[in-house]
Amino acid sequence: DHNQISKVGKTSLIMSLVSEEFPDEVPLRAEEITIPADVTPERVPTHIVDYSEAEQSDEQLYQEISKANVICIVYSVNNKKSIEKVTSHWIPLINDRTDKDSRVPLILVGNKSDLVEHSSMETILPIMNQYQDIETCVECSAKNLKNISELFYYAQKAVLHPTGPLYCPEEKELKPSCIKALTRIFKVSDLDNDGILNDNELNFFQRTCFNTPLAPQALEDVKNVVRRNMNDGVKDNGLTLKGLNTVLFRGRHETTWTVLRRFGYDDDLELTQEYLFPLLKIPPDCTTELNHNAYLFLQSVFDKHDKDRDCALSPEEVKDLFKVFPYMPWGPDVNNTVCTNEQGWITYQGYLSQWTLTTYLDVQRSLEYLGYLGYSIIYEQESQAAAITVTRNKRIDLQKKQTQRSVFRCNVLGARDSGKSGFLQAFLGRNLQRQRRIREDHKSFYAISTTYVYGQEKYLLLHEVMPDFDFLSEADLACDVVCLVYDVNNPRSFEYCAKVYKQYFIDSKTPCVVIAAKSDLHEVRQHYSLSPHEFCRKHKLHPPQPFTCNSTEAPSKDLYTRLTTMAMYPHMAQADLKNSTFWLRASVGATVFAVLGFAMYRALLKQR
Repeated sequence: DHNQISKVGKTSLIMSLVSEEFPDEVPLRAEEITIPADVTPERVPTHIVDYSEAEQSDEQLYQEISKANVICIVYSVNNKKSIEKVTSHWIPLINDRTDKDSRVPLILVGNKSDLVEHSSMETILPIMNQYQDIETCVECSAKNLKNISELFYYAQKAVLHPTGPLYCPEEKELKPSCIKALTRIFKVSDLDNDGILNDNELNFFQRTCFNTPLAPQALEDVKNVVRRNMNDGVKDNGLTLKGLNTVLFRGRHETTWTVLRRFGYDDDLELTQEYLFPLLKIPPDCTTELNHNAYLFLQSVFDKHDKDRDCALSPEEVKDLFKVFPYMPWGPDVNNTVCTNEQGWITYQGYLSQWTLTTYLDVQRSLEYLGYLGYSIIYEQESQAAAITVTRNKRIDLQKKQTQRSVFRCNVLGARDSGKSGFLQAFLGRNLQRQRRIREDHKSFYAISTTYVYGQEKYLLLHEVMPDFDFLSEADLACDVVCLVYDVNNPRSFEYCAKVYKQYFIDSKTPCVVIAAKSDLHEVRQHYSLSPHEFCRKHKLHPPQPFTCNSTEAPSKDLYTRLTTMAMYPHMAQADLKNSTFWLRASVGATVFAVLGFAMYRALLKQR
């Protein structure tokens, strides 16, 4: 947009640009003109709006200012008054009309340079230094067409590659928000996490941002420039973060903006909504899982941060991993949701389980997290959504009697103190003694880990449902298998299971299992019209499964394998109760595989 004092040649400038010749007759004000995208260097359509004091009211001027992306303030190089008016009138007027945090870039334009021998730059430079919003200054002549197209190019550039968010002219250094963004970009690009970008990483970075590899000589040249300018920019023949910032900072702003936009940033140096939350349609009765590529990526992220190679993430390693996030996404409850090692650190298995859980329960959050880690950039995908598999409708699975899913949800219901939390924690291999160390405020209502069903690795997600209700919500009920837990030592415990079953599950297609928890204690008679065994026989359920986590070793995984098997094959679980071989086949398969699985894991470790 062009706004300035009368008679400095604003309208002539616009007309010269459009017709490529100096107009003899000039109207008071040019019509609004749109330059189509394909004739501009940056490929963006540009609207040019003229202003005439004679024709327009102040109100109209203010309206145009509020709509503008960039404003050119035109003065006449041979008219001192028009130069003074830049600071006395125009800049204050524009600043009063625009929001302090998102100032519109200004370009000072000295027109009529054909009329004078000298340049007005000496007068203008102090003004440029005084006002941060002035992007650049250009002298031109509408009459002999000097610098006309350049002027409009600078105007476009000021919008597309603004200096404001990147650089602080007073301090002569990059702004904190820019350094923060470049630090994340560096960490994402540092694929082996050794604090420097080696030639491979630099080449990948170059190809990712600019679609062209760097010739070996060019790489050396870049490093030499950095070496000349600072002593800690190159280390072990790789670029440090400081080195990268110097390269970008000494280059053109377009370069820095290309890098920032490629890594998902907008003009305010925030990650864009499209980058963090790409559209992903999830029809009802479908679930969300990570696909093979996403697991490979997450594996590489784990490897990159597991510095001591112990296949677990220490608190420091977790902190390092999440440095590319604006906040810490995992709280202490995560350590009680997934498998940990002796020190209570999240293992490799536990880490993948937590990602699986987030993707299943809250896929938007999973997309956001993958965005911070740079999944779509490193794996060269359209968007983060490429990491997600949306499973088919469960109804189809039931009809076809088979499923492609890898994550199954088991809701665990039972009265207070019936042993639900113990049942969840035992799945993570924790006996009662180990469970007693868990702080109340670090407790989790979820537990997720892998089980093996007929030799296939599957995730079982246990969810403890709170019992204080007269009503269970749809979300509490939607699952693949249900556990009804009662305490064999408490006579009032089973009644709750019976009630819940009769109210919610008696006609459902979801398989149910009754768990006789705390089976190491003395079994008492339940205060209910039927004993648990009779109840199960009457409703064609499997007999109550004894369970205890009060053992010296880690609790057995058999029961969890059975639950996963029932979730996978609900029709078989319901069909024939006498078919105890169903159970047997599942468990034997699991044991064989668990042994094999461990051997494979050790072999893998050796390779790593």
